[in-house]
Parts: sequence; structure tokens; C-alpha cells
Amino acid sequence: MKKSDLTTLLRDNPYPGRGIVLGRSADGAFAIAAYFIMGRSENSRNRVFVPTEDGIRTQAHDPAKMTDPSLIIYHPVRMAGRGLIVTNGDQTDTVRDYILSGRTFVEALKSRTFEPDAPNFTPRISGLLSPDGSFQLSILKSADGNPACCCRCFYHYDAPLAGEGRFIHTYQGDGSPLPSFEGEPVRIALEDPNPDALADRVWTALNPDNKVSLFVRYIRLSDGIYQDVIRNLR
Repeated sequence: MKKSDLTTLLRDNPYPGRGIVLGRSADGAFAIAAYFIMGRSENSRNRVFVPTEDGIRTQAHDPAKMTDPSLIIYHPVRMAGRGLIVTNGDQTDTVRDYILSGRTFVEALKSRTFEPDAPNFTPRISGLLSPDGSFQLSILKSADGNPACCCRCFYHYDAPLAGEGRFIHTYQGDGSPLPSFEGEPVRIALEDPNPDALADRVWTALNPDNKVSLFVRYIRLSDGIYQDVIRNLR
């Protein structure tokens, strides 16, 4: 699989929905995690990322305008020991609970399914970044919009190469209903020297009408020290 340019992928897709990037820096010294959310409705756009003691959570920018918190208020990023969990829903907590009880990422997600937001049946995308820089990704999605079947896909990357990562997102693009992501996570180049550079590149590339929030973390593999960047439209 040829490496793709993340900037081009985002600029060419007005609505990838929610997206996860996991990978390794060009110098091989840092593990990289990024997560973004987009929105088409006022309820979805009325959100910001705020830091927590072990990651981030979504929060209403204007609580008075929040009409339905289900599926849009959650912890996208949390720690489980030294592992970093990144997901697009409350399965973050499921994965964390399973790992802390001695079970696995895969076991946790086998207990969940895609979101119940018919007719879109938004996929649940999830990632787990380990202290050594290896990572896993998953997507739980309907069978081409048919909720009778949950397609559970898991991807393991045990020795990520320097300067590249994998990108997975919820939707192939805009539509009604929204079409679910297809194929395996996209191999992308990651040459940004620091989290600010990657955040600037992704934030600029995301559709200005639909982007909502972005989180980027660089973790130094030698000692686990990390640096976060958050971008919020509101």
C-alpha cells in the first residue's frame, strides 16, 4: 500500500466525520495520536474538546443549545495504564474497563456494535496505542447500511515504521444516509516534527464548514512524556 498524503485526503473529502490517526514520527522518537470530530447539525457542531486528567472529553460549547447529548458527549481519549485509548464514542470507557480488568481491546469491542443512529448506523472506530509505539485499530460497522449484521474489523501494527501512520474515519464522504468507511486503515506519511505542526496541517485541511475539534498528542517513546495540542472551532 502506497503512502497517502493526509492533507490531500482531508481536503478532498468534505465530510469524513470523525477520524483517528496513529503512527510514529519521522525520527522514530515519538508515537503519534490524533483525533478529530466534524458536524453537520447545530447539535453536533455545538461541541469543544476539553482536557481531563487522563485525556479529553467533549463538552457543549453552549449548554443551552445542546438538544441531545447521546452519542456526542463522551471521552474520546483516555489512558489505561500506560496505553492510550482513542475512540469516537463511549466505547472508550468500555475498552478502558476491559483493559484494567486484564482483558483485551478486541474483547472489549466484541461487546459493542455500531451506533444506533439509523439510517446512518455510524461506525464505531477505536484505537489503542501501546507504550512501545505499537498500536491497534478497529471499526465496527453495519453491512452496507443493513443493521442485521455488525462487521467487526481489527488491525494490529506491531512495529510501526518511522514517518508513517494509519488513518481511519467514520464516513467515506457526505451523503444521505452517510456511507460508512470502506477498506483497511489508510497508510499515510507523518513527517511533522511536533504536535503543533501536525495540528496546524490537519486543522487547515479539514472542511471549514464542518470541522469542530481536533486533538493531537506526541509521546516520547523513551520516557512516556507527552505534549498535547487541542484546536476548537468555537
